[in-house]
Amino acid sequence: QAHLVESGGGLVQPGGSLRLSCAASRFSLGYFAIGWFRQAPGKEREGVSCIETSGGGTFYADSVKGRFTISRDNAKNTVYLQMNSLKPEDTAVYSCAVARGNYCSDRQTDFASWGQGTQVTVSP
Repeated sequence: QAHLVESGGGLVQPGGSLRLSCAASRFSLGYFAIGWFRQAPGKEREGVSCIETSGGGTFYADSVKGRFTISRDNAKNTVYLQMNSLKPEDTAVYSCAVARGNYCSDRQTDFASWGQGTQVTVSP
């Protein structure tokens, strides 16, 4: 079974940056699209970004376009989410998940093998 571990979360001031990592084990993530999602207290989980396999596309929620960048290093079996110009509304638990194929989807049901998540808190 695929296993994902997120890291890199923490407390940061507004305008700051963090880089999240999604490390995979027990499978090679290079064959799959990987998505980042977040869930704030009292809110539903929402898609943040997704990256397809090499040569494919990257996708972002409107709320993070121009501030977040998703990338992958297949040699390290890791996907990253660089988050710049962070805002208090970015505060959430961020999780990554493996798509069931090599393409991104806006349906969360098209993703499986979710990680446990990493907390991101943006506060003065």
